[in-house]
Amino acid sequence: MQSFAFNTVARLVSGSGEALKLAEHCAKLGVKNALLVTDPGLVAIGLIGPVQDALSAAGVGVCLFPKVSEDPPEAVVFASVDAGKAAGVDGVIAVGGGSSMDVAKVAAALLCSDQPLSDMYGVEQLSGGRLPLILVPTTAGTGSEVTPVAIVTTGETTKAGVSSAVLLPDIAVLDADLTLGLPPHITAMTGVDAMVHAIEAYTSKIKKNPVSDNLARSALALLANNIRTAVHDGRQRDARAAMLLGAMQAGQAFANAPVGAVHALAYPLGGHFHIPHGLSNSLVLPAVMRFNLPMATSLYAELAEIVAGVSVSGSEEARAQALIVAIEKLIDDLSMPATLSAAGVGEESLETLAEDAMLQQRLLINNPRDVSYDDALGIYRAAF
Repeated sequence: MQSFAFNTVARLVSGSGEALKLAEHCAKLGVKNALLVTDPGLVAIGLIGPVQDALSAAGVGVCLFPKVSEDPPEAVVFASVDAGKAAGVDGVIAVGGGSSMDVAKVAAALLCSDQPLSDMYGVEQLSGGRLPLILVPTTAGTGSEVTPVAIVTTGETTKAGVSSAVLLPDIAVLDADLTLGLPPHITAMTGVDAMVHAIEAYTSKIKKNPVSDNLARSALALLANNIRTAVHDGRQRDARAAMLLGAMQAGQAFANAPVGAVHALAYPLGGHFHIPHGLSNSLVLPAVMRFNLPMATSLYAELAEIVAGVSVSGSEEARAQALIVAIEKLIDDLSMPATLSAAGVGEESLETLAEDAMLQQRLLINNPRDVSYDDALGIYRAAF
């Protein structure tokens, strides 16, 4: 067996109402004054108030930072750090989607380090430690609560990642109650995002391993079997809990067996057209999978029974093709745009998108099939 390493969150807590017990986790970590990172939308719908009140009632000081935007720029990260410093916080909590959790991760590092953010970008470039960190997802998608990666928008159309084991939180808390009010279109986009994590982790070229494989398969089963219910009946707590668990397992998988070309080609779509990350992944997923077929047929065939219910007696190629068809049908069932043109991407932009995708070598090296500029352009055209 090939040697491998597997890292994940130190403590995972899952259960209804767990978000109201954060003070107990703060006590375990010695946190008495926390920076609470979230977004204005969650504050507006009343999701954050009860969490903040429960912390305060238990004697934990709270510095609320409710200013996280989608695809958060560096300015938002710096603003959260300034708020934390002014309040003298000794720990960081995020309650929100991937953007809030990413901001919280970087803020936790910057609050106890003089290292510039610009020097943290890349793989294992973070030289210091971080404050105690608790992450609570409100969407079943990014899996950021169990990954060592934070994505920050660095320019008008560019993003960069901080990838360091230091960013793995001390505690991840899964509370399906926080996801019950998630709108159908967000449930769909984030759910497909999580499925992409599982699929790409399972086909990751360099660090794929038995533990990540088992997590990816389990995640894909949970997600594929529950996403339609979660989208069409969002108050169904069991389906919501299954989605949250599936997204977390997919996060654990790709945190150790990194994602590839789907994400590499999705990032430019977010940068240039501000398409939500989950939708960006969905738009290129079938085309990337068809491109990868020559090098990933057996792996896709293994996943086909999970998603498409395809009999193991069929040929590998037939099962792999059935997986892709099942993914396309799922996207249609969830009423998501199926093509780049339907999502408002102009054909004249495809060459620029391909150029930007080639800058994502951190991701492309994990893809089962090598991707050139011409390949990337061909995938975008196939997805158009």
